[in-house]
Amino acid sequence: MKGDLTQGPVMKTMLLFAVPMILGNLLQQCYNVADTLIVGRFLGPDALAAVGSAFTLMTFLTSILLGLCMGSSAVFSIRFGQKDFDGLKESIFTSFLLIAVISILLNLLAFWSADLILVFLRVPEEIRGMMREYLIVIFCGIMAVFLYNYFSCLLRAIGNSVTPLLFLAVSAVLNIALDLWFVLGLHRGVAGAAEATVISQYVSGIGIAVYSWFSCPWLRIGKEHMRIRRSCLKEIAGFSVLTCVQQSVMNLGILMVQGLVNSFGVNVMAAFAAAVKIDAFAYLPVQDFGNAFSTFVAQNTGAQKAERIRKGIRSALWVSVGFCLVSSLLVCLFAAPLMGLFVEPGETEIIAVGVEYLRIEGMCYCGIGILFLLYGLFRGLGRPGVSVVLTVVSLGTRVALAYLLAPIPAVGLKGIWWAVPIGWVLADLAGLVLYRRKPLPAETACAPEG
Repeated sequence: MKGDLTQGPVMKTMLLFAVPMILGNLLQQCYNVADTLIVGRFLGPDALAAVGSAFTLMTFLTSILLGLCMGSSAVFSIRFGQKDFDGLKESIFTSFLLIAVISILLNLLAFWSADLILVFLRVPEEIRGMMREYLIVIFCGIMAVFLYNYFSCLLRAIGNSVTPLLFLAVSAVLNIALDLWFVLGLHRGVAGAAEATVISQYVSGIGIAVYSWFSCPWLRIGKEHMRIRRSCLKEIAGFSVLTCVQQSVMNLGILMVQGLVNSFGVNVMAAFAAAVKIDAFAYLPVQDFGNAFSTFVAQNTGAQKAERIRKGIRSALWVSVGFCLVSSLLVCLFAAPLMGLFVEPGETEIIAVGVEYLRIEGMCYCGIGILFLLYGLFRGLGRPGVSVVLTVVSLGTRVALAYLLAPIPAVGLKGIWWAVPIGWVLADLAGLVLYRRKPLPAETACAPEG
């Protein structure tokens, strides 16, 4: 069956599945990078700081929905590996209703608490109005984010990682074109950049939903599947909520660090906004490879192929570490030119702060690469709770060290930057310990917990 990751050469199978996911996520980042690039170049440092800080917030909100969808995807992959298609359809119905309701509530909460959020993030008064203007528009795209991520995770769970890429390609190009038109042509400022992003998000979200309905008739829900059984809801909620907690805790920690960064002023905010985009691009491929690895593990867990999972672990480790070493070298060497893409050459302070951040983080990408593999491994094995533990270790360390070190005059911003890789390394060590305590069982006993 097409999309079956339980058959064929391990390395080739994982790479063929992972590459479209990697390309897709890189394109997804074009939404935000286009905003950042155009805003930074044509609207100035204040607008860049506002959009960058808003991006951190939206990453947190998106992570809640993405976590719910990724958790459900693990269940879909296990059912697909088991060839239990009735169970798969029932899980699709239950998870869609659950995540749709949560998305609506999240959207309403975001609009209601917009002003409180600005206070929590310690946004400087001079850019508060601009950031609020951007957020009110961008919040309108939350339901589109849900649609795209839900159906992308569904298609990837059954081995189709190409279609989400195609829809993102179209919407990314559309976003860039609309950005230029709204900001430069219509002079709509930061609101125009947000409008361009939201329109593009709905194109990809609605488009992939319609595609899934017409191209995968075997996934359509029948009346017999339109029921919510307690056992199914418990399973979906267990995977989805725990993965959501893992994703949201990770980004809540980043949001708290953003608040600390904001206290250093607009120039540091602008530098952080640009550097984070570069940082994300550098390690996004290994993040998506970890998600692809999770689907590989989940399908083979359902098929009870423990030895194939072991081979996959070894292959995935080589790929991830190799890529991270190359990324580290490139980012450290070209940190200054990369910052120059986002800010004018005359903004020397902004560039200097961004370069310092990139070189510290860039040296340590292997840490985050291994951590993404651990997240994927435990989620695919039906142990999403372990991923939560690793995230708490990583982000807890990051936040604690950042707030402890930043006030020290001799350390300052460097304390915030170094807190990140230290958190990665500690989480990696914790993941290794937890895996060695409960490694993969015998070939015939690789089944999810609970």
